[in-house]
Amino acid sequence: MSTEYYYAGSDNLSSDKKSSRVSGDISRGKIEKGLKRLLIIAAVIFAVQLIWLFGISPFIPFSTVDIHGFSSLHRAEIISLAGLDENSSFISTNTKIIQEKLSSHILVESAVVMKHFPDRLSIHLNPRIASAYALTSVNSRQAPIFIDRHGVFFKIEESGAREGMEFPVLSGIENPQLGMRLPSSLIPLVMSLNKMASSSPELLAAISEIRIERKTLDGYDLVLFPVHSPIRVRVENNLTEDMLRYVLLMLNVFNNDAQKPEEIDFRSGIGSYKVKEQSL
Repeated sequence: MSTEYYYAGSDNLSSDKKSSRVSGDISRGKIEKGLKRLLIIAAVIFAVQLIWLFGISPFIPFSTVDIHGFSSLHRAEIISLAGLDENSSFISTNTKIIQEKLSSHILVESAVVMKHFPDRLSIHLNPRIASAYALTSVNSRQAPIFIDRHGVFFKIEESGAREGMEFPVLSGIENPQLGMRLPSSLIPLVMSLNKMASSSPELLAAISEIRIERKTLDGYDLVLFPVHSPIRVRVENNLTEDMLRYVLLMLNVFNNDAQKPEEIDFRSGIGSYKVKEQSL
């Protein structure tokens, strides 16, 4: 006779395990579904942001245009010269073309234009700075016309005032006009004057005029007219700070001499001169 054994406790335990497993599967399913939804939502948001950032915002007009210029050019004039308007955007703006437009202005030495993604533009302008000046005719009177370190005639002082100018006048230039440029062989001269204006302005202040004289064959001589001496000085077209110091030092030697030369010639590197004999 067979005997069947029935364990009620064992069946209850198995049933509890099954229900906890089912409950765990349901919880994991809900979590996975929730994570999938979050990932889908995040992907959609990210895609929308990418579309906005790269597909829409570059076409939106600039929200900010930063201009670092100078007092002679007003903001509205710079914007107009650059060719910018209310529809200019990151995509539609060519910085190289704008730089060329701005650099074409007679008062601008150089321009740097930079786009900042997605909707900002910055403009940096460097003005031309005078290294010397010449005299030109304006309304039947003489007025200073400024020359920068690149030899460009870029601005006329229409008032005609020359007070406070700490650099010499360049004479011997025929009919100087705005937009003209000195011959290439004279560019080292204005470059040197520009350098001395920063390093030794007192040297330039001691010279009132530099006359440019063309040589018979080729090139130029420079004739310097000191402020505190009647003696003019002739040099080659290579005026340097050391040479100018030497010239001024030699001129001091003649301060107390009764007989002074009219001109000292430094073209050989050593000052040579002639003193006129006094007539009896």
